[in-house]
Amino acid sequence: MKDQWGREIDYMRVSITDRCNLRCCYCMPHGIPWAPMADILTLEEYAQIVSCGAALGIRKVKVTGGEPLVRLGCCDFVAMLKQIPGIEQVTITTNGVLLGRYLEGLLAAGVDGVNISLDTLDAGLYRALTGAGELEQVLNAIKEAVKSCKGRKVPVKVNAVSLNLSEVAKQLGYAYHGPGWPELLELAKGYPVDVRFIETMPIGYGKQYPPVGHQEMLSYLKRQYPGMERDEGFHGHGPATYYRIPGFQGSIGFISALHGKFCHNCNRVRLTSKGFLKSCLCYEDGVDLRKILRGSETGQRKQDQLMEGMRQKIWGKPAAHCFEYPEHVTEYENMAKIGG
Repeated sequence: MKDQWGREIDYMRVSITDRCNLRCCYCMPHGIPWAPMADILTLEEYAQIVSCGAALGIRKVKVTGGEPLVRLGCCDFVAMLKQIPGIEQVTITTNGVLLGRYLEGLLAAGVDGVNISLDTLDAGLYRALTGAGELEQVLNAIKEAVKSCKGRKVPVKVNAVSLNLSEVAKQLGYAYHGPGWPELLELAKGYPVDVRFIETMPIGYGKQYPPVGHQEMLSYLKRQYPGMERDEGFHGHGPATYYRIPGFQGSIGFISALHGKFCHNCNRVRLTSKGFLKSCLCYEDGVDLRKILRGSETGQRKQDQLMEGMRQKIWGKPAAHCFEYPEHVTEYENMAKIGG
């Protein structure tokens, strides 16, 4: 389905939980209250919404959270989505802590891609940033994912938030010096994984921590790797710009939502764990699909109401975000509540 600006909206991010086993300072620090489980959709309810989305032209689904692997039945949910007519691709974003336990289940369910969030290769800073967990556990999960996914042609990507790690460490009371982010390049050098740096979105707790600019990062890379060049190969349906460094197995990507604004190509909507469909991170408005799902209507009438609510929200998707004008931003929830 096209929105009012002529963009093809074919991608839905589905948050299946607001819970997480980490407490990342910029996303879900200690003390954040969780929604009652009764307010969270059942897996069957999410699937019903995705089925309606598929009828409207949604073809790709990203399963997110919170941390999706803390939700019981996550692998079954991936399999459920793969059976919906029209859905061509189901991928998942995870912090990697539980990935070793569930990787085979995800692959058996038919998952089409695995994104692993990781911001540093310094074990102490990892604990300071995440408030829990062990870096080695995530690194082992990356290695295992590369090994298990390679023969099945399931791409593995590492996502890092573009933070000024030395300044963030200072705020967290951890002694750390240096930019930090260049260390993550070693993952793309040693493994066939794309390492992508994601510009910090100025909403929620992320506003408290200083970013590092992508132009600064690119300038550094060009000095360090003069043979680096743009990678025009296909890496997925997202907005990342990729570069290839000679001798590296994977590519380096940048997702620059603010300073490389790609709203004119935006193809996505987001479904929160409570069933609220959002068409843009910047604005609070959306449609409460849970209210329709749990309303008095039944059968085809309920399905028609879901479809119409989704159709109107997709059609009315804003032309662009306004994060560069903070006074116009109307979304005040943190990312944990909205969905990754």
